[in-house]
Amino acid sequence: MDVRLTPSYYVQPAGLGGFVEGLLATCRTVFDVKGAITLGLDSPAAAGLLPVERGVVEAGAVVEGEVIVEAGARVEAGAWVVGPVLICSGTVISQGALVRDHSVIGPGCRIGFGAEIARSLLAGGCFMKHPSFIGDSVIGRGVNVGALCSTTGLRCTRPVIEPAMDEITVTVDGQRIGTGQTKFGAVIGDGVALPAGTVLSPGTLIGPGSSASSARTCGSARTRQPAPSPRRAPPCPATRSMPPP
Repeated sequence: MDVRLTPSYYVQPAGLGGFVEGLLATCRTVFDVKGAITLGLDSPAAAGLLPVERGVVEAGAVVEGEVIVEAGARVEAGAWVVGPVLICSGTVISQGALVRDHSVIGPGCRIGFGAEIARSLLAGGCFMKHPSFIGDSVIGRGVNVGALCSTTGLRCTRPVIEPAMDEITVTVDGQRIGTGQTKFGAVIGDGVALPAGTVLSPGTLIGPGSSASSARTCGSARTRQPAPSPRRAPPCPATRSMPPP
């Protein structure tokens, strides 16, 4: 299997905490992460997600469903969290932020006013301080999401219907690969910064350490690749879903 489809290519798991590290270790491809999150959050006791000590949920925060706030994390007044959600130690969910079902916000993240996250993993140390959207995605550690950035997870080659029916595919080296999902946003590797206004097509893959710049139209991202690292293969360029043949 191409290494560029594995979680370890995009995210270095060490120090991200037991659940996130285990989650990444058990997933064969990055396309398996969403399903693994669902299994863990839907059965928190079996996944070891019932900590003895809890973090702070301020008066005025709206918390619905099963929301696990680890010790050292904080949900501020005016934030809205709809479980099942895991908020890891050191993370702050600020006033005006929205975190929705089946999301894991790893340690040390900062989620600000107007930011929305749904069905995604933010591995750790991520910054979303401005209005932006991350959905159905896997985001590496230390990623910075600029103002008005968005992933998109649904194909729009015909009128949109719910539930979605068309599988999202990615293209790597000219080969079309199915994700097995009808909604899939992006995989963004460690250390990437998305500049303001970047909009990513469904199935975008951005390798670790890549430099992204927003295009003038539609906000799709281009990547400028750093020198190859001896630890990893050269970063995967952004790829997007393709229409069926």
